[in-house]
Parts: sequence; structure tokens; C-alpha cells
Amino acid sequence: MKKILLFLYCFSISQLFAQDSLFLKVHFLYGSKPLKKYKDTEKKWFGGILGGHIGIETENGQILNFIPNGKFHIFAKKKNKHSAYTEHSEAGFYSIFGGNPDSVKKLVIIVPISRQQKQQFDSMANVYLTQTPYDYAFFGMRCGASTYEILGKLAILPNWGYGKTWRKIFIPRKLRKRLLKKGNNNNWRIIREKGSERRKWEQD
Repeated sequence: MKKILLFLYCFSISQLFAQDSLFLKVHFLYGSKPLKKYKDTEKKWFGGILGGHIGIETENGQILNFIPNGKFHIFAKKKNKHSAYTEHSEAGFYSIFGGNPDSVKKLVIIVPISRQQKQQFDSMANVYLTQTPYDYAFFGMRCGASTYEILGKLAILPNWGYGKTWRKIFIPRKLRKRLLKKGNNNNWRIIREKGSERRKWEQD
């Protein structure tokens, strides 16, 4: 009887550990611009110093991220969506603006999630990769707002509506500051890498 109880206890602990060990990695590529003395050799990036990029990685090593696809729209269009959700390897994600992925400024926030949240994320990712839910536009959803929308639906951050999300998360830094604050308060693992000294990098 004692052996059975011990087995059941160990099994329940292992199941709890397995559930608690699930996580999402939120990747932030900082915005930047070339320093003056390197402007002839370093590329300009989309969005410059207030730009950057954001994506979410799970255990498969692929980073889900939202990108423009077609003509860039100033105002979002419901019936003519020039956007796509896609997946990149880590190297592909960090070289999305060109250059060496090992020379860019990075931040990775590792967010613990439940099994239910993991299943919900996988389902959402499959749908979004098949059919983009919204347009990519200057006054509309871009990488920061779209990533926030996913985290909101997973109850990791407050779940806002479409309009409030893109207005509040107008640039990637708006999400990065919110998630960093929550990560620090909850002792989440946070990984940072400095970027090349040939560029001026966005600060938190």
C-alpha cells in the first residue's frame, strides 16, 4: 500500500512539474540605426530607432511573428489585408532586417504557461498561419500589437479589444516595457544580448 501511495505521489508531482515547465519565449529585436561613421556600411532598418520586431517561440524552435505582405497600408483595411503570420528560425527572425543575427540587440522573456494556455496558443497559431486575422497598417496592427493580442487572449496580459490594442501598443517598446515589468515582478527568466557597437540601439 505504501508503495502504491508513493507511486501516486511521485506521479502527481511529475505531472505538476511537467505542466509548470511549459513556457513561451517572447523575442524582442531592438530598433536601431547606423552610427554616423558607419552609415555607408550599415543598413537602415524599417522603423529605425523606434522599430524593431517581436515574435513568440515555443518548444519547436520556430518564432511566430506578424509581418506586412504586399503594399504597406497607412490605414487598416478589413477586406484587403496585406499581412501574414509566419514562422522563422531564431537566426531568420533576428536577421529579418538584414545583417548578422549574432550582432543585434536582443531580449528574450521566458513566460511560464499552463498546458491549457499552450494548447490555446498552438490552436491560435495554426489558425493565424492559415488565415491572417487583420491587416498590417501604420494605424492598425503591427508586430507589437499583434503579439500583445495573443498574450492577451492567453490571459498573460489584460485582454483588450482590437482598437485599444493597436493604439496602446503603437511601437514594440510599449509591449516590451509592460512584459519586462511583469517578468521582473514574477521572477521570470530574462535573457539579454548587446548589439553591435556600429549601431545606435533603442533603450528600455
